[in-house]
Amino acid sequence: MPAFNRFLLVFATVCLSACSGAPNENAERNAGTPVRAALATLGPASPLIEANGLVGAAEEMRLSFKTGGIIRRIPVQEGSRVRRGDLLAELELTEVNAQVEQARQAAEKAERDLDRGERLHADQVISLEALQNLRTQAAVARAARDAARFNLGYSSIRAPSDGVVLRTLFEERELVPPGQPVVILGSSARGHVVRLSLADRDIVQLRLGDPARVTLDAYPGRELKGVVSEVSSAADPRTGLFPAELRLDPAADLMLASGLVAKVRIEPATARRSQLTHVPIAAVVEGDRDRANVYVVEGAVARKREIVVSFIEGEQVALTRGLKSGERVVTEGALYLQDGERIRIVTER
Repeated sequence: MPAFNRFLLVFATVCLSACSGAPNENAERNAGTPVRAALATLGPASPLIEANGLVGAAEEMRLSFKTGGIIRRIPVQEGSRVRRGDLLAELELTEVNAQVEQARQAAEKAERDLDRGERLHADQVISLEALQNLRTQAAVARAARDAARFNLGYSSIRAPSDGVVLRTLFEERELVPPGQPVVILGSSARGHVVRLSLADRDIVQLRLGDPARVTLDAYPGRELKGVVSEVSSAADPRTGLFPAELRLDPAADLMLASGLVAKVRIEPATARRSQLTHVPIAAVVEGDRDRANVYVVEGAVARKREIVVSFIEGEQVALTRGLKSGERVVTEGALYLQDGERIRIVTER
């Protein structure tokens, strides 16, 4: 084939290829910039309260002796499970028993003196005033006897309910003063709670009964439910934080121990009373403090709109104004758009 004819053939082929590709490129350009979009939805009007706390028995009792003395024995150890009425600790009773015996003997003597005085007064041997003094002495002696017996009863510590020994604060043969805690018992009667401390901006939002979700480092992947059971109205002077408690729902298959670290997410009452419009954080562009912009899908066009941000919760942004629930906003690709630019939604979430 002559060279000129070969040149014409190649030229024709190139022209046909160019003509066939141009419509496709123009069609894609006219269809708009590919983006992804999502619907604006309604969500809580305030963020969830997040805090860390410690699991503990709902009732932690610091048990002590009524009188001081030397500890005779402590038959339990930390972690021991006990039943109501089990012996936890007791004092050496030699001195206490001696006091009870002295008080008993004094009360019996006072009773004998009173009987003799009654007969002598009946025979008009002693005056009424002397008889009244004997009656007073007898009453005082009986009271002292009862007090000594009461102290004897509290010279041993018994479990007031079923539970677990959380801590023993003394050892056998140590001298313990009156009223000093010896054993800390965690009662199992009322289950477990999470104790936490919150800042003032969080505590004012809480109400009794607010729901909470709790996760424990000891049981990864498990989530427990709970409710706010106590809200303090005074801050701890040492930390400036406000104590609060969550009552955990029972979990029969989990062994909860005092001191487990808990991560808490509380839905405050203010979050349930009203709602705000929420959009994915990827839709928000050009932020400046609480002001930002989103691109709203209007047909095949993206319109730039100013919004006011209330708070950010995870991957969602709550808006005070600027957008209504149900409107579509551009998420992926929003950073590269201009107001009024044609778009093509490739995936909508």
